[in-house]
Amino acid sequence: MGATVNLVTEPADRVLTIERVFDAPRELVFKAWTEPKHMVRWFGPRGFTTTIVANDFRPGGTYRLCMRGPEGDDHWAQGVYREIAEPERLVMTWGPGDPSSNWADSEGNPTRPETLLTVTFEEEAGKTRLTLHQAVFESVAARDSHRGGWNSALDCLAEYLATV
Repeated sequence: MGATVNLVTEPADRVLTIERVFDAPRELVFKAWTEPKHMVRWFGPRGFTTTIVANDFRPGGTYRLCMRGPEGDDHWAQGVYREIAEPERLVMTWGPGDPSSNWADSEGNPTRPETLLTVTFEEEAGKTRLTLHQAVFESVAARDSHRGGWNSALDCLAEYLATV
């Protein structure tokens, strides 16, 4: 008798994948994503400042951060590190980090569900190919909003890496 195979697929229209090549060594790009002293210099869309409230960098450890927008609006995020394979791969949950943030309703309930964020770092002739995969969003609009935010943040990362 043959085995039954159950395949789980993600709805393609609610998945975000972004690829970028950075002119920096893979180890440095990985550290920029994982060490608070680097993260506060670039993490978040252009014009935002980021505060790392917690970063227990180990599988099962949690992180919590606040990205403050140019208008003074706070965007909190938090999650759990699921996998750390230095300097090749990070897997973490990404979700609303504060019931009072604009990612929650007036009763403090998150307005966005948790997603899974996977970031891979591939060595490419002294440069780093970064692939960001985030899924599954509750809507195409939520995916597109994150696409804009991540692309802006990755622009800031490229600028920061040029100074390190």
